[in-house]
Amino acid sequence: MDTFPPILRDFPHQFETERLLIRLPLPGDGVYVNEAIHESLDHLKPWMLWAQNPPTIEETEINVRQAHCHFLERVDLRFHLFEKKTKRFIGSSGLHQIDWNIPKFEIGYWCRVSESGKGYITEAVRGLTVFAFEILGAKRVEIRCDERNIRSRKVAERLGYRLEGVLRNHRLAVDDRLENTCVYAMTPDDFRFQSSRQRVSASQ
Repeated sequence: MDTFPPILRDFPHQFETERLLIRLPLPGDGVYVNEAIHESLDHLKPWMLWAQNPPTIEETEINVRQAHCHFLERVDLRFHLFEKKTKRFIGSSGLHQIDWNIPKFEIGYWCRVSESGKGYITEAVRGLTVFAFEILGAKRVEIRCDERNIRSRKVAERLGYRLEGVLRNHRLAVDDRLENTCVYAMTPDDFRFQSSRQRVSASQ
């Protein structure tokens, strides 16, 4: 078992993809996040427990600062997504349910509704997948989602995550229906295979 204290782990707090700046939450982000949540409530409500009621700016800022602390403590790594050219807040992703002994992570994500359908979440999750394996030394990365959430499932499948199984009647969904939870995962071997495929595709 790895006894190295997670809080002492050093790694970058931000990185860039083709269109996105992806960084840890910072004090002051609450106003941008709150605006995106309010804009997207109807879009988020079917899938996100935290989106059932519109938060105040103060409540969102408290949540952002808690996420900032959790990031520094290495207990949860939320990342905020910003479009590089406009600095517009796009949404949020991150590495959650962390087990540093493996290490293992679960990627979650949401996008503000006005920016959905533009490939930002796929781009962000691809970047976080690379970050998890190449920077954090991940041995397993998961994406879990409601079986009915086709958009989330397509992100995982597009990036080469394997559907390992469906947990039937796994939990109560936000609409109080029993949820079948899809478990997608990637290991270092899967990651290397996907990376080699992308290199071959790019060279053709």
